[in-house]
Amino acid sequence: MYRYKIRNKWNIALRICLFLLCISSSLHAREIDLSGSRLLVSNSIQSPVKETIIRVLQEEIDKRAGIYPDITDTWEGTSIIALALSSDDSLNGRALPEKAKLSLKAESFSVIVEEAPSQTIIWLVGVDARGVLFAAGHLLRTSLFAGKQFLFDPSNAIKSEPEYPIRGHQLGYRDTANSYDAWSKEQYEQYIRELAIFGTNCIETIPFDNTPSPHMKVSKEEMNRHISTVCKNYGLDYWVWTPVNVDLSDESLFQAEVKKHSDYYRRCPYLSHVFVPGGDPGDNHPRYVIPFLKAIAGELKKQHPQAGVWISLQGFSDEQIDYFYHYLETESPDWLRGVVSGPGSPPLSDTRYRLPQKYMHRHYADITHTVRCLYPTLRWDQAFALTLGREPVNPQPFYYAVLHDRYAPFTDGFLAYSDGAHDDLNKCIWSRKGWSKKEDAVGITEQYVRFFFGINSGDRVADAILGLERNWDGPIEANGGIEMTFSRWQQLEQAYPRSQEDWRWQMLLLRAYYDTYVKRRKLYEQALERGANDLLAQAPEIGSEEAMKLALKKITEADRINIAPQLRTKIEDYCEALYHSVGLQTSVGKYRASGPERGCVLDFVDYPLNNRWWLADQFEKITRMKTEAEKLAALAVIGTWENPPKGSYYDNISNISQSPRVTTTVYDATDVAWWDGGKSRKRLSTQLFQNFPRIVYEDLDPKGRYLIRIAGYGDALLRIDGERISPTLYSKELEEFKEFPIDRRFFQDGKLEVSFDEPEESHLNWRQHSKICDIWLIKRN
Repeated sequence: MYRYKIRNKWNIALRICLFLLCISSSLHAREIDLSGSRLLVSNSIQSPVKETIIRVLQEEIDKRAGIYPDITDTWEGTSIIALALSSDDSLNGRALPEKAKLSLKAESFSVIVEEAPSQTIIWLVGVDARGVLFAAGHLLRTSLFAGKQFLFDPSNAIKSEPEYPIRGHQLGYRDTANSYDAWSKEQYEQYIRELAIFGTNCIETIPFDNTPSPHMKVSKEEMNRHISTVCKNYGLDYWVWTPVNVDLSDESLFQAEVKKHSDYYRRCPYLSHVFVPGGDPGDNHPRYVIPFLKAIAGELKKQHPQAGVWISLQGFSDEQIDYFYHYLETESPDWLRGVVSGPGSPPLSDTRYRLPQKYMHRHYADITHTVRCLYPTLRWDQAFALTLGREPVNPQPFYYAVLHDRYAPFTDGFLAYSDGAHDDLNKCIWSRKGWSKKEDAVGITEQYVRFFFGINSGDRVADAILGLERNWDGPIEANGGIEMTFSRWQQLEQAYPRSQEDWRWQMLLLRAYYDTYVKRRKLYEQALERGANDLLAQAPEIGSEEAMKLALKKITEADRINIAPQLRTKIEDYCEALYHSVGLQTSVGKYRASGPERGCVLDFVDYPLNNRWWLADQFEKITRMKTEAEKLAALAVIGTWENPPKGSYYDNISNISQSPRVTTTVYDATDVAWWDGGKSRKRLSTQLFQNFPRIVYEDLDPKGRYLIRIAGYGDALLRIDGERISPTLYSKELEEFKEFPIDRRFFQDGKLEVSFDEPEESHLNWRQHSKICDIWLIKRN
């Protein structure tokens, strides 16, 4: 009886909990039907932004739900979307809600729901016209459009203001972009609109790059004028990036450059800011750059009185940086608006510390590249680096959310570097994080999915996108999630066939297929190389020539057998679809990309993931050796390259699969040398490098004898436990060795910490900087 009573009480409690849970879920899921809404708009919202906001709401709602909300001047109807400024006392005789009173912070807004039995009013109230635009964006991002329905959850009503005043992206209409140069005027406006819906408030273009592109539908001058006008219509700031590639110490060139700027300012219909990078490109001392900036600031003021001039310290030496700050401290010029920090600039924290408070500080963040860039992809497998390259489709919401929050406090915001549509989600992540750091990567990705694909969170498309980011975390061989993510994307591909026309959807599917194809190829081709090395080990018994012939036949099976032809076909199909839908140029030959590193993933889809090209070249050299002993010795080096003697260790520095002891940081992650247009025949480990890696060895034999061997290029300034070590062998050429004997006193505790000093190479182009590719800790007999 006692047990029955207890069980009965638990059943009653369980039923109550389920009942309350149902009520809670019902309340949470209650959505207002705005399908019959009309727009009531305050005349105090300035033109042309007012007309633009109306058009955005009408066209985006119509596009998603087949509903076109009309304009009204009365409060009649079941649902009204009311647009007003917080300074309005009333709108058409109706007082604004008390909640609509906002702070004076620019761009802030409220989305307020007023419900009555017979009518629902959604108030979109901004402190200024931009605030109303961003309120409209919030409504569009957080609503659900299904069939002929337009639904809004009242829990998404909000009062909000931006944390950072600069939130923008560079969309340069130029040949080097992997897609922008193929866009029409309509595509540019639509893309700018979508960025504004996610909180972007400024756009930057590149007006002085006159390199022609075979994809351009209109001239560069016409498109840049159009983008300027679009920004004016949307109330966004319009920036231009204007590097100086002439010698400013030459007075005639100086004056010609000033005139070029002056002429452009006169022709430009709307301009907010001019950004001149000090270097990258450019090679002028600030003693010439500063007078130039002052001169163009005077010309700018004549045509665009509110516009500002900015400079970056990219490429400046310590002396040049000190010169610049000394000028600011002694002259305090009012014509300078601020400083931009980009690749090659001093650390953002240093810049904010040294920069007088009167000047603003903008982050020129690179969210478009994966290698050879400011923020390389961490823990990236070598196979991805060699095939996907520098500009693949690269949604990395978690990584870029972390980067934004790490550096934003030192700035007034960002205007990110982009070279194409492939980084689309990253732009939305930074735009929302720039609005509020409280927003998280998952939530922003869900907004992205809801707005662009019209898919609710229940289908977990956001999880599938986040899975693509996880595909790039760590060794391919150990990443079982790649196949799981691929399976999910195949399901989504079948479930949403209408989405196949959407370029964003196409990009995500391309990545899912590409990642899986690369994984399967790498597993197969690396197994072939291990088989080839086993055959080379037999060289002393079967002879060097026979061993090389058998090994080469084994490793080149990958040229004769494609283990995933169906995936390969789908990759080609999506590359073709993306070229037609968004102008994405994934091949130099087929789609006329400007260069192989500009997103040409199709050109590298079958790039070798073992060393068969290198091996064939090495065998040719070995065949020409005079004696069998020399040949066998050379084959032994090749065959044991990745398999040193027992008790020894090998690290392929930038291959996450073969570098378990290497510490990777955002400042020195995987990088690719990029020789021969990316089609180098060098050993794979030689093509990838770090500049000054850190390695920790443990469980060493305190009574053993060890030496460190290094392959790379240039200098290797080795330290053991913080102490500089001298070499006994020191070749600076590729695939030759440096050797450092290690005194036993360093590893009596069974541990070694290896680091490298950075050589003084500021006088060299970064491509000539020293590189560390392979490291061995070899236990000697």
